[in-house]
Amino acid sequence: MVNSKTLLILGFVWPEPKSSAAGSRMMQLIDLFAAANYQITFASTALNLEFSEDLVSRGISLKNIELNASSFDSFVSELNPEIVLFDRFMVEEQFGWRVAENCPNALKVLDTEDLHCLRLARQLAVKEKREFTLNDLYSDVAKREIASILRCDLTLMVSEFEMNLLQSQFKIANELLYYLPIFAEKLVDNPSYEDRADFIFIGNFLHEPNLDCVRYLSETIWPLLTKQLPEAKMLVYGAYPSPKVMQLHNPKMKFEVLGRAEDAFEVIKKAKAMLAPLRFGAGIKGKLLEAMQCGTPSVTSSIGAEAMAGGMEWNGFISDDANDFVTSAVQLYRDEKLWETCQANGYALLENRYHKNLFESNLMKQVIMVIENLHQHRKANFIGTILNHHLNLSTKYMSRWIEEKNKTK
Repeated sequence: MVNSKTLLILGFVWPEPKSSAAGSRMMQLIDLFAAANYQITFASTALNLEFSEDLVSRGISLKNIELNASSFDSFVSELNPEIVLFDRFMVEEQFGWRVAENCPNALKVLDTEDLHCLRLARQLAVKEKREFTLNDLYSDVAKREIASILRCDLTLMVSEFEMNLLQSQFKIANELLYYLPIFAEKLVDNPSYEDRADFIFIGNFLHEPNLDCVRYLSETIWPLLTKQLPEAKMLVYGAYPSPKVMQLHNPKMKFEVLGRAEDAFEVIKKAKAMLAPLRFGAGIKGKLLEAMQCGTPSVTSSIGAEAMAGGMEWNGFISDDANDFVTSAVQLYRDEKLWETCQANGYALLENRYHKNLFESNLMKQVIMVIENLHQHRKANFIGTILNHHLNLSTKYMSRWIEEKNKTK
């Protein structure tokens, strides 16, 4: 019998809310389940804890786990959680079969963060200097990611666009998907237009869309923009900047790469506008939500703003053309009335689409409903049952083989 009100989170990494939107998302999920009185254990194969959140102070148990090791079987069997949450599909691939074998009655929840197959397909199109098409989606990564979604009982999605894509392109049943965006709300005491200066970009540089975006800013957008606004600086912040990123630091051109921000809100608050000309990516962009929270209007691409506005007015401008992007940025920087209108649009978006109160109680209701009807829920997802039977067996024996091989070293 499962331990009710027990949640095991299998993390791809230890959550770093100050480094990435993924870290913030994970902490929000932890807070939701903690508020519902779940006893939470967070386990990961990752080693780096330098910038991670202090989970122990929140009453959360931590566990280091190994890949391809039967020690996990003993651990998960003894814990016997009511819910297991997989942080991204790669983690479900690694540990899903072990959870199914040792805790068959545990609810399996997948948090996608973003749809990896969509992000990587768009990245390939940019690399090959061509337009992305839906045919690009049908990759080996998509096969793995869709299989993972089908093997789980519930998949949390941050983007309505991606939910619709899964349903229309891959015929995923609506009952397997649940829309839960990143939560955000307006900060108090945001500075006025007169008390701000410069442009800002912020993002984790382990995330390829951010690296590409800063290169594009440096090579294409900023040379055009600085000619029209020579008094403004372009300030680039982000965790884990590589030497290639730091090489873009060019104070003479007022393009400054400043590395990790101790407090993202503090630096975003001081800027007049966020520039995020993302050329590929997926999911909800944490940097654009943070800009709204700080009352900082933004100029971004259609991919940057994808699924975020839901038909409401954007808190700035959306453009995929470099010259139009620059024109919009100049207008926003110089026109106080326009700037204030865009700021108000951002606040309205937060209130109507991203406030925690809109979602927190409904998630727990959905979780309880699926748990109470788990047998029927799985029966209706027969393809998922097949995948769990066959693919998990193949993963199982490969893992067992690696484990035995490691013993001989």
